[in-house]
Amino acid sequence: MESAPAGAASSLSTNINNNNRVSDFPAPETTLEQLFSSRSLKVTVDDGVPVAVISVQRYLSEKVFCSDQPHDPHDSYTYDVTVTDGVRRTRGVLHRSLNRLVHSNTLRPGVQIRITGCSFVYNEQRLGQGHICIEKVQCDEGARRSPLLDGLKDLGCLSVLTKHGMENVGVRDDFPLKTSSKHYLPLWNNEDPEGEQWFPPRTTPDLVLDVSSVTLLCDLESSLGYARGGPPLLVRVIHKSRLRYYGKCDIVDAKKKADYPYHAYLEVADQSGAMSLVLWSELCLDWYHSLHVGAVLYIHKYTVKDSYANRSRPQMEHHCLRVFRSKEISLNRRSTAPVLSVVPQKNLPVQWGLPDVAYRFTCRSELENLAPNTACDVIGLVTFVGRVQRIRCQGDKGPEKFWTYRWVHALDGSSQRPFILEIFSCSQPDVFHAICPMTYLVCTQMRVCPGASAPFLTSSCETQIFITGHHRGQPYVSDPRVKEFIRWTKTLKDGAVLDKTLVGGHYCYPPAPPVFTQPLHNGSVPVVLVAASDLKGALESLRYREHKRLAVQGLITAVRYVRLHPDPSEPNTDPSEPNPDPSEPNTDPSEPSGGEVSGEASAGTSRASTATSASEHPDVGQTKNGTRGGTAPSGVASPSITRRTTPKKRSFHRFYLTRAKMRTKRLAGGPVSPDPPEVSSSGSDSDLLDVGSTRQEGSVGPPPPCLCPPPAAEQSPPLRWESRDWSRQRGEVSTHLCGEGLQPDSLARRFSLEERSALLAWSGLPSSHWTPPDPQPGRAAPPGAGAPGGRPPGYYHATILGINQQVALDAAFCPVVSSADPRAEGLPLDPHGNSLLSLLSAGFLCPLGDPVTPDLPSPEEVLQTAGELEGAHLLCVLDLCHLGGDRVEVLLSKVYRVT
Repeated sequence: MESAPAGAASSLSTNINNNNRVSDFPAPETTLEQLFSSRSLKVTVDDGVPVAVISVQRYLSEKVFCSDQPHDPHDSYTYDVTVTDGVRRTRGVLHRSLNRLVHSNTLRPGVQIRITGCSFVYNEQRLGQGHICIEKVQCDEGARRSPLLDGLKDLGCLSVLTKHGMENVGVRDDFPLKTSSKHYLPLWNNEDPEGEQWFPPRTTPDLVLDVSSVTLLCDLESSLGYARGGPPLLVRVIHKSRLRYYGKCDIVDAKKKADYPYHAYLEVADQSGAMSLVLWSELCLDWYHSLHVGAVLYIHKYTVKDSYANRSRPQMEHHCLRVFRSKEISLNRRSTAPVLSVVPQKNLPVQWGLPDVAYRFTCRSELENLAPNTACDVIGLVTFVGRVQRIRCQGDKGPEKFWTYRWVHALDGSSQRPFILEIFSCSQPDVFHAICPMTYLVCTQMRVCPGASAPFLTSSCETQIFITGHHRGQPYVSDPRVKEFIRWTKTLKDGAVLDKTLVGGHYCYPPAPPVFTQPLHNGSVPVVLVAASDLKGALESLRYREHKRLAVQGLITAVRYVRLHPDPSEPNTDPSEPNPDPSEPNTDPSEPSGGEVSGEASAGTSRASTATSASEHPDVGQTKNGTRGGTAPSGVASPSITRRTTPKKRSFHRFYLTRAKMRTKRLAGGPVSPDPPEVSSSGSDSDLLDVGSTRQEGSVGPPPPCLCPPPAAEQSPPLRWESRDWSRQRGEVSTHLCGEGLQPDSLARRFSLEERSALLAWSGLPSSHWTPPDPQPGRAAPPGAGAPGGRPPGYYHATILGINQQVALDAAFCPVVSSADPRAEGLPLDPHGNSLLSLLSAGFLCPLGDPVTPDLPSPEEVLQTAGELEGAHLLCVLDLCHLGGDRVEVLLSKVYRVT
């Protein structure tokens, strides 16, 4: 384990209160202290002492598994968890059966857990080394931020708890415990760098270059290749790819196993043309973040090899350079130690003839004229940023991989319509996770993709992104299109733009096409037609923030309209849902809402429950082994049907596979933000692009918006329609996958500069390390603040019965009611009759306007037309997304009528 001062393994005898003062009474021993002080290598307790999670770190497992635990090809990673009791910290390996707690974001930095079982495992091949294995864990109810971290400002002040006799055995904190690997991976993808070792301190020495012997790239193309070295090269970087991780868990030969299995491509050019350069392994660690586009490199002792043909390449026609594709420059310390230097700009004489970096900026008004897959560069003012989501890397051999991405809308002044950008993580995590409204965004090498009514742009392997605060010194600041964009931004008032900005929520583009074809690839997310019996497995296999789009055949047998409470400051009158303590608001935007998460976790624990009492869910009929007493009438429900107010015991089941009606927790709304100062019109172009980085922001963010129904005294009679055959059909259903309805995280939030940090944390992905809060928090969010244009008045809760009438699924349908909704962009706005079937097919109420058109039909009028659904064979497109803990988002995106 980690090094620690002598005596670190003794029993903990002090406590730290919120004022950081040490109290004299002894504290109970944690499970880890019992393990370290005991002669036994295994400790199990009934109720462990609370500890706080400081970090959760991921790395690739080695191919060594017990015979009774076969290797899961979809779980090839191990997690190191660092915990603290407020005084000491220790690091251990999470047992593989508990990995699912990380997959669901239940076990994450900052939460409080109780370790009820752990063991110590010695390294039999090294003297005096070993590690803890955390085998049983209890997560506290709600998995909220641990009070043990209150007042903790410096993690370095925590002493290290380790086993007696190993106090002086040093194990680096940045190396994994269980393998010989020397690096950690980010929690949510494999493309981003993780750890401080990726940012080594670098000085720029005074270089004395001998350019008399420099060779040109065209000479390398015609040569037979250089096995070791060759004449020096003087080139400029014109494109840079994201990192690629190629680690595998089945490499046994240590000579073939790289300590840092990464590589990255750079496109470099001189006066004779352009060629690819590849950084391998440790050189990625040393140089990737130092080699920016536009940098000039002096390279010596390199290797020239035949290029790898089966890879993506940037489009470089606009550079007007000859491109050499048969050879590539390889920099790898295994073959030879290359010499690589970055030449300062002041040392660049004009006679070297190095080409400038060229861009292909496209304005929004020209986008429709570009052919599909054309590469272009864009600049725009961000008005909407979607939450960060993940999709599985398809068809990739080896360990399971995910891509992280988010949707962004940006205006450039040439059109009323924004750029619709699908931005994947491109090894720039500090920029990718900081994209927010009111920033100036530049994306290079974006590819044009056709949409339903408007094209969108998706990032490529060579895409680089830059936001406010990162533009200074970039080559594009002198581009004419960039200067034109800056002139347009001087005409804007920040307050007017800020009123139309939104963050987070469900967003998927392009919308499903008018006609369904099999197979259907809708943008980057393939739409798979699945059997209804496969839906349960699809829900259980979801990982945190993973998004899937599925299609299923069936019937819509029941629909009810749920009104959303517009004022979260109203008291909650439902006796089954106690009012929360206003003195303990939910200020952690990343934590899932819900009840208790996981008791003792073990391998093979079921993530679903489908046989709870039907009497707890008035909209669900017979369970698998029981029948419902009473039936609901066909058609719209009469006013005599009232809301159930019988108190019941709160229960929580994993995901949505339960018949118990679970109510969403009462949460407060978003902030009301004042108009910020206008953008200054003075300064250079680079300064104007970075002007937003100087604005003040707070750190205390608004909790998620309230989705509670209105109080019982104010609410209207429930609006509901049921098929005539549903009372009989639900008695034959073997599995009913029930949902909570619309999730708070499904709705976009109003953006506020004062709450920027909290909104970014809410819509982003949690970090692998807990960091102390900002010592100067901003003002608290006022209660009742909403998100104009993003908060619908209500939604439809639909029950879908599989075509074979054995499986039923509940899904929420939230139609677009305003043109200010980001989901309205790109929708085919063909007029329709506003019947329920046409509404489910089109996705919006007609006509759309901003503000909401008063002529829109009421929910009562829409449900009066629900008779069209009676017996109709439909194909339903579903959007699934795991929102953390036991919450999953099930949204009905579109309905096709099968004829």
